[in-house]
Amino acid sequence: NNEMAAKNLLLLLLSLFLALNLVTAQLSRNFYAGSCHNVEQIVRNAVQQKIQQTFTTIPATLRLYFHDCFVNGCDASVMIASTDNNKAEKDHPDNLSLAGDGFDTVIKAKQALDAVANCRNKVSCADILTIATRDVVNLAGGPRYEVELGRRDGLSSTSDSVEGRLPHPTDDVNQLTTLFAKNGLSRNDMIALSGAHTLGFAHCKLVFNRIYNFNSTTQVDPTVNKDYVAALQGSCPRNVDPSVAINMDPTTPRQFDNVYYKNLQQGKGLFTSDQDLFTDGRSKPVVNLWASNPKLFNQAFVHSMIKLGRVGVRTGRNGNIRRDCGAFN
Repeated sequence: NNEMAAKNLLLLLLSLFLALNLVTAQLSRNFYAGSCHNVEQIVRNAVQQKIQQTFTTIPATLRLYFHDCFVNGCDASVMIASTDNNKAEKDHPDNLSLAGDGFDTVIKAKQALDAVANCRNKVSCADILTIATRDVVNLAGGPRYEVELGRRDGLSSTSDSVEGRLPHPTDDVNQLTTLFAKNGLSRNDMIALSGAHTLGFAHCKLVFNRIYNFNSTTQVDPTVNKDYVAALQGSCPRNVDPSVAINMDPTTPRQFDNVYYKNLQQGKGLFTSDQDLFTDGRSKPVVNLWASNPKLFNQAFVHSMIKLGRVGVRTGRNGNIRRDCGAFN
């Protein structure tokens, strides 16, 4: 009868609603309290040790996290190695520039956890990457925030799934906003997470178009600061090895701060996708606000990082805890 059908529909809708809400409910700040209570300290120690060996650890881990979460959610699927019958995410062209130090951070932290009897194979690679990312931001002078835990590792990783999921250096605000919206992230989240470009480096080949062959009428992108053009051409001469690296933030490249936004105000955004945040009238007021108020930027960045950490997460039986972060086991 109709009443029964209506009740069933209501129950179905209710269960769907609960399933959507369950993801956040299943992630919790003290998820490992009963199994591996000092997980965060163990990971942090491993991360600190790794940073002492190489600073690249910091931007590499942060970028790895972003590239993981934007493809199939935050499930550490980006760490899986390709096999003879499967080309994995990490071998897609958009991921080939991920620095090995990011992967190594997770591997080292996993080894440290596995050395503690009650933690062995209890913590997912996805959660290790989440904690390590929080730590590198903090250890570079950025804010410290509490992370939600309880993610499971993904059960698939294909190069094909990466296509069209990651931002490109030539993207404008419209393209970036659309891409972030696919992951439930707002334009403000996009502007805040772009602030991660306060750290790290990029390869010369990605800026050649802006400083040598912008379009048919002008060689140089007119939105780039003239002095910055000269500096970029100095670091990246036309015949340079395209894999030579330059800092994303020319001012304070090793410091997590709001200087990225100050650089945009001066026409010193390295990529079109950076500079367009200042050129576009919709994002410009936010850039100006965060350039003038580091505390507000830090708050916005933390808020967006926590939201990013909820993207497409697997919990319970939807994934597993890998014994080896680079393999399905």
